Amino acid sequence: MQVPRRRRRLAIAGVAVAALAATGLTFASANQALAEEGCKVDYKVVSSWGGGFQANVTITAQEAINGWDIEWTFPSGTSVSSAWNVSHSQSGTTFRGSDVGWNGSIASGQSREVFGFIGSGSSATPTQFKINGDLCNGTTQPPTSEPPTSEDPGNPGGGDKVDNPYTGAQVYVNPQWSDRAAAEPGGDAIADEPTGVWLDRTSAIYGNSSPTTGSMGLEDHLDEAVAQGADVIQIVIYNLPGRDCAALASNGELGATEIAEYKNEYIDPIVDIMSQSKYADLKIVNVIEIDSLPNLVTNVSPRATAVANCDTMKANGNYVDGVSYATAELGALPNTYNYIDAGHHGWIGWGDTNPQYDNFFAAAELFGSLIGENGMTADDVHGFISNTANYSALEEPYWAVNQNVGGQALNQNPNLPWVDWNDFNNEKDFTEAMRDELIANGFNDDIGMLIDTSRNGWGGDYRPTGTSTSTNPVTFVDESRIDQRYQKGNWCNQAGAGLGERPQADPEPWIDAYVWIKPPGESDGASEEIPNDEGKGFDEMCDPDYGGNIRNGNNPSGARDDMPLSGHWSSEQFQELLENAYPPVN
Repeated sequence: MQVPRRRRRLAIAGVAVAALAATGLTFASANQALAEEGCKVDYKVVSSWGGGFQANVTITAQEAINGWDIEWTFPSGTSVSSAWNVSHSQSGTTFRGSDVGWNGSIASGQSREVFGFIGSGSSATPTQFKINGDLCNGTTQPPTSEPPTSEDPGNPGGGDKVDNPYTGAQVYVNPQWSDRAAAEPGGDAIADEPTGVWLDRTSAIYGNSSPTTGSMGLEDHLDEAVAQGADVIQIVIYNLPGRDCAALASNGELGATEIAEYKNEYIDPIVDIMSQSKYADLKIVNVIEIDSLPNLVTNVSPRATAVANCDTMKANGNYVDGVSYATAELGALPNTYNYIDAGHHGWIGWGDTNPQYDNFFAAAELFGSLIGENGMTADDVHGFISNTANYSALEEPYWAVNQNVGGQALNQNPNLPWVDWNDFNNEKDFTEAMRDELIANGFNDDIGMLIDTSRNGWGGDYRPTGTSTSTNPVTFVDESRIDQRYQKGNWCNQAGAGLGERPQADPEPWIDAYVWIKPPGESDGASEEIPNDEGKGFDEMCDPDYGGNIRNGNNPSGARDDMPLSGHWSSEQFQELLENAYPPVN
């Protein structure tokens, strides 16, 4: 999918180089060179423009490699301007690179994309490569695999995946959510909207009759989707070890070290069910592990916002291990479409050359580091999703984040808490820029974005109808913004929120769809501690009386009162979302 991109200048140093990698003339040029007996190097130019190019490097090993050094000679005048996932140097035209630890192991028979870079000069492929000092001179034999049996349908449906699974598609309506919505006054107006099916515990795969997921298991939902004649069903993969390390309300059942249980008892059975031939014509959209990876950027030491649980998950690597495993295993199926969670602009919208303050570039680089882990490739990722189960505005129609008010750009004003130096004020601009940065970090240039608009409408009596006339920056923003939260990091049961745009395909060239992944009416977390057997703790951010912490700028939580456990139904919240919907519900 080649899409036109409206460029916006980010108020961030260093974005120009990264942006070049995702714009201009794009093409794929793969060239292979053979390494010491049984090894191979693929040097793939993925995009090129006047005077520059982006390339990715893949190593294939017949015998296992534990740590690699690579060397080649560029054409005269060519150099590397930036690179990721490699420790590198260049002397004259000679490039040398080494693994960075986590990407140093390549199993026998495995092909692993190990790093990428931005180059200036000629994009011609070097004539020879060395790995660990040995000149390329051998061949590889691909690993053999058993032919599919009657219980292993292999490639049900076959063929290539479509560019956008939502285009022209009928999307599955979860009857359990639909029945609850229709039972609410006025709820029948939206009860036929498609929402995500959440697999938030291993037992949810099979149906556990809980208030969260009900009696229907994954196979029940897939069967119902086929019966509805649906083209697409949306499944939320959400059970990482040490899940949601910075938010107790959505902690899960698996402890921080239970990665084997996650792979063997959770992901593998999901793959087995989805691979059945009876679902060959059903496009399965998987939303992969919300609220996980960005925590490894924003909530770890040495930052003041660090949380001990997040330090643990960064140290043990199980978020990266789990997400890459899930994406690789699910991505191998011919009818699945994986969208990895990318946070939202109010979480990772800050970019900076100082790592202490950079969330944006660091998050994209972290996502890129998944490539090669557990055999995951860029092809296993169809796109990314923002604002999952959150409240960030789709767009702010009455003010721009870099607008000059009171003699200074709003996002450069140190006395403006709502903006707080953020480079974005809405999800549309954020997803467009994040998409470009993801491509610069190794993902395919046809990835699409999803935005969860289930609760970011912000209609009702408090919605502004025009731009403020105030020259005071704080007053100007407060009177112009449609997002009415105390702080854009507030995430739990936000009072005053409303339904957002109804689900729709292709709303913008870079956006595959607006979706309702969070079913409206389901709680984000309990307002007070409630004993339960679901592994869900009490988070003060769900307490309406809580005054905040460093992660939300010490602002009030803005949460609704009298809310049940996360995933449980709240009639009061549903009614408020319906009343404050924007566009309004007829």
